[in-house]
Amino acid sequence: MVAQSKQSTLTTAGGNVPKAKISQHAGFLHGIRQWWPYYAMMAPGIIFFLIWHYVPIWEAKMAFEQVRIIPPNIWVGLKNFQALFSSPVFYQVLANTLIISGMKIIFVFPVPIMVALLLNEVRSGPLRQSIQSAIYLPHFLSWVVIAGVFVAFLSPTDGAAGQIARGVGLQPINYLTNTGTIRWVLVFTEIWRSAGWDSLLYLAAIISIDTQLYDAAEMDGANRWQKIWHVTLPGIVPTIATLFILNMGMFLSADLNQVINLQNDVNASTIDIIDTYVYRIGLTTGEYSLATAAGLFKAVIGMVLVLVSHLVSKRLTGKGVW
Repeated sequence: MVAQSKQSTLTTAGGNVPKAKISQHAGFLHGIRQWWPYYAMMAPGIIFFLIWHYVPIWEAKMAFEQVRIIPPNIWVGLKNFQALFSSPVFYQVLANTLIISGMKIIFVFPVPIMVALLLNEVRSGPLRQSIQSAIYLPHFLSWVVIAGVFVAFLSPTDGAAGQIARGVGLQPINYLTNTGTIRWVLVFTEIWRSAGWDSLLYLAAIISIDTQLYDAAEMDGANRWQKIWHVTLPGIVPTIATLFILNMGMFLSADLNQVINLQNDVNASTIDIIDTYVYRIGLTTGEYSLATAAGLFKAVIGMVLVLVSHLVSKRLTGKGVW
């Protein structure tokens, strides 16, 4: 036993170090040297998430403190949450967030799936590439640019939408100031911007389906629609389930960049969401503790929705995030 113990260690200047640890360390350094270009490409993304997603977790404690200009802050427990839940404005922005996010889940989430299914049925390679280039392009535009495009397009006086309405004998509508249409503008612009790009994941899932399944379905006399329904859709169910769960984690986000660029004094009461509320009371009025409490509330609800969606998906489809 003593001999075996001596053989399993290596004497160094610092003492006895197990050979297994040395080999693991050498293997790790060898992996770094071999794959360093890939690690270098990953570094910006990792640094971004560390700075903007992990470091702020520590400052979430401000939700339970009274922030002072001169530290230390004063611990107040749940006082900020009590103030938050007693505010009628918070319930209004929560209702707006739920409505807008619900509309996006119902009307936006299925569109990339349909786009991927349609693109998969396009047999001409050049035609498919042209369509993909056209529908992917909006993803690379910022919401500032997109908002400017749609503000001009939907203008009731000199916009294309107003001119078309007058051309068919209808009264032009200012969609951006009409509280009954502004939420649909958010849904439509989200579809226009993200449907093509989001379809990439579903296209990748479709490509990975075994082609023998299509051959077997064709031998059984299945037409295109039947092959889509019985082969393609079941083949991408795990991808659909995973992306749905991840979308539920961001359910209360409702896209701050989109809303804040399309928001104005008239429609603010209809599309004022939790993120714009946090932005307003945190950066504009300086109520950092209350803003942190609202943000922490949104994060906790998002985590609960992810867990619930995962469990429901596992029960119904047998697939989940983990």
